[in-house]
Amino acid sequence: MTNFDLAVIGAGPGGYVAAIHAAKSGLKVALVEKDKVGGACYNVGCIPSKIMLEHSKLVQEIRRGTDWGITVPTINIDFPKLMQRKDKVVEQLLTNIEEFIGNAQITMFRGEATVTAERKVIVGEESFTATNVILATGSRPFVPPFKGLETSNYYTTDTFFSIQELPKQLTIVGGGVIAIEMAFALAPMGTKVTVLNHSKDILQTEEPDARPIIKEKMEQLGIELITDFTFEEIRAHEIQTSIGVLPFENLLFATGRRANIQIAEALEMQMDGRLIKVNNHYESSIPGIFAIGDLVGGFQLAHSASAEGVHTVDYILGKHPKVINQQEIPRCVYTHPEIATFGMLEHEAPADSIVTKMYLPTNPKALLEGNTQGFMKFVASPEGDIYGACVVGDGATEMINSMLAAKVLGGSVKDLARMIFPHPTVSEHVGDAARSVFGKAIHA
Repeated sequence: MTNFDLAVIGAGPGGYVAAIHAAKSGLKVALVEKDKVGGACYNVGCIPSKIMLEHSKLVQEIRRGTDWGITVPTINIDFPKLMQRKDKVVEQLLTNIEEFIGNAQITMFRGEATVTAERKVIVGEESFTATNVILATGSRPFVPPFKGLETSNYYTTDTFFSIQELPKQLTIVGGGVIAIEMAFALAPMGTKVTVLNHSKDILQTEEPDARPIIKEKMEQLGIELITDFTFEEIRAHEIQTSIGVLPFENLLFATGRRANIQIAEALEMQMDGRLIKVNNHYESSIPGIFAIGDLVGGFQLAHSASAEGVHTVDYILGKHPKVINQQEIPRCVYTHPEIATFGMLEHEAPADSIVTKMYLPTNPKALLEGNTQGFMKFVASPEGDIYGACVVGDGATEMINSMLAAKVLGGSVKDLARMIFPHPTVSEHVGDAARSVFGKAIHA
C-alpha cells in the first residue's frame, strides 16, 4: 500500500494551499476532493459573490456619472450574460488551481474520503496510508429549523449562484456579512431586496461605527431592512413574525455555516461544541491528524484557512512556526463602501487606549473620486502600539494592508506616520490617521 508523507482531505483554500506548500517543501502529498477544487469559497461563496458585487458596483458607478454630468440614457441588465461571466471567471480560477496542484506533483484522488485513526485513507476503491493527515473539509450552509420551512422553496448560497434570471424580489434572512453582501449585489441591478434580521442590528461582528454608514447606503439603494423581531412560521410565500406577516417571492437563507465534521465524528475525536478540538498547531486529539479552516475555532475566512494550512505543514516539518495571532487576521466586508478591520475593536481595547478616526471627505483623492462615505480608524496604546484598525470606504480591503503590515512587522503608528505616501491617494489618509494618535494630523 502506498504511503504518503501527508494526506490532505479537501481541496478548498485551506486544503489545496496546505498541499502545495507541503509538496514544494519536499513532502510526498496526496490530496482528496469529492467535488470541485476551490471548495465553497471559489464555487459557491466568496468568489462568485464578489463577482456579482463587482457587477452591481459598476452599475452604481454608471449612475454616479449622471450626477457628474456624464449621462447614460438607460442601463440594460443582461443578467444571464453577467452570470456567464461569473461562471467563466470561476472556471478560470479553478483551472489555475488544478494546474498549481499538478505542477506541484501532488497525487490527486477524486471522491469522498474515509480516514482511520491509523491514518489509512480510503477513497472509493483506492486506499493509502499517510504519516500525517490534514482535515480541511470546510462547511455547509445552515438553515434554521423554522416551523413550516418545508412548505417553501428557498435558496442557500450553495444554490443561489446558479440562478439565470434576475429576481424581481428577494427576501434575505440573516444580518451577517454574507446576507448584507448579497443585498448589495442584487439591489443596484433592480431587485427589490428585503433583509430580515431578528437581532437589533446588522454586521454585529464588525466595526460598530461602520454599521450606520452601511445602513444609510442600504436605504439609498432601496433595500428594506427589518430587524428586532421573532420568526414564528413560514407558509409558502410568506413569513409569520412577531411584527406581522411578511410576503416574499424569492427567499435566501444567509444564516451562517456549519462545519462538515463527519470524518471527525467517525474517528470519535474530541470536539469543542460543533468544532474539532485542536491545539495551537491544529493537531487534533488523535496524534498525526490535524484540522484547519471551518472545522476549528477562529475566523471562518478563506485566508485564515490558508494560513492555518501553511502553519500546520511547517509544524509537521519541524519548523516550530509562530502561533497564528487572531489579532493579525484581516476581516473584510465587500459592500459599497467596503469595511476592512483587524485586531481589537474600540470596545475590546484597554481603557487607556487612544482611538482616532479620520473621515474620508477631508482626503483630496477620496473627494475627487466621490468616495466620501467612510473613515480610517486606529485603536492604539498611548505609546503608539497598534491594537486594531479599520478602514471604511471604496478600496478599504486593499488599504488595510499597510496598517496591518506595520503591526505584523512589530511597527507602530509612529512608523506609519513617518511613511511618505504618494499624493493624491486615499492611502495617504493612513499616515494622517496615524499622526492623529498623537494629535498631529494635518487634515483634521
